[in-house]
Amino acid sequence: MQKNRVEARLYEKLSGNQVRCNLCPRRCIIPDGGRGFCEVRENQGGTLYTLVYGQVSSMAVDPIEKKPLFHFWPGSATFSIATLSCNLRCIFCQNWQLAHSGPDSAFTSYAEPREIVSLAQRYRCESISYTYNEPVIWFEYILDVAKLAKQSGLLNVLVTNAYITEDGVSELAPYVDAAAADLKAFTDRFYQKLCHGAHLQPVLDALVAMKERDIHVEIINLIIPGWNDSPDETRKLCRWVRDNLGPDTPLHFSRFFPHYQMVNTPPTPLKTLMRARTIAQEEGLHYVFVGNAPGLAEDTLCPNCGQPVIRRYGFDVVEVNLTEDNACKFCQHPIPIRGRARSSSFSHRFYPFI
Repeated sequence: MQKNRVEARLYEKLSGNQVRCNLCPRRCIIPDGGRGFCEVRENQGGTLYTLVYGQVSSMAVDPIEKKPLFHFWPGSATFSIATLSCNLRCIFCQNWQLAHSGPDSAFTSYAEPREIVSLAQRYRCESISYTYNEPVIWFEYILDVAKLAKQSGLLNVLVTNAYITEDGVSELAPYVDAAAADLKAFTDRFYQKLCHGAHLQPVLDALVAMKERDIHVEIINLIIPGWNDSPDETRKLCRWVRDNLGPDTPLHFSRFFPHYQMVNTPPTPLKTLMRARTIAQEEGLHYVFVGNAPGLAEDTLCPNCGQPVIRRYGFDVVEVNLTEDNACKFCQHPIPIRGRARSSSFSHRFYPFI
């Protein structure tokens, strides 16, 4: 249950005690006593409240590569926290136990923002990641945690579906340093049928808004056989990333495995992932990776000489070939990485609070 009743941000009052939430592109009109699509924002007498402020469902220390972020403080540790619910209902969701649960249906523990910051410092993390479920719907809490984190010298990371209005991006941008953002497909059909009535264009608009506000953005495209795996769609997606986010934007093609309500869909063939990577490179993207397939296209390669400037296996950084100013050691070509890269191994770490 909620400890503190906190008024939501980014909404407007309408007639008859109705409200319109302006946090995500659904812009739900919520009657008195009702909740938005996300189930965590409730209209109480004409005032919109968040039901999950401070309600933490999960926390862990992760490698930043798990988000996945490959060009943001590579090899660093990030303190990951989550709450419940989402503003999408993807039928292939990997974290559906959290993302498809509301505040009345799953256990959470209350944590003050300063407690999260203290834990991140205690476990020597460089950043806090808002992840596992969609952080957009945790907006008010994330703002408060992120502000304290910034004051304490910590970085802030969103792992997000990017289904957020530009007003939402604008409020978060001064405190958010990086976003691992899903671009789930490049068709409205996919978002409508597999993500419960969402649309593509608001995601594209949000990604551009993040980039314009100097948030480090990396794109994740989960390739699902029969839904978003055509070479034509992949090429259109890659061209859009190149033209709107820039050719140095890291793009992660991730392998699908049967899950949740798509257990009868086969895993993504490795050749499909490698074909997508080839298309991305043909379209001029410099840093293209393959996820959920350890050992396959995980390294950062210098676009000038082709040498590996960061070698990875799984979530571990096993070799760094960068100068102090993030240039390739082999040819001195500048590599656009935020922060210092370092070798790391998370395989044998133990954190007693998890």
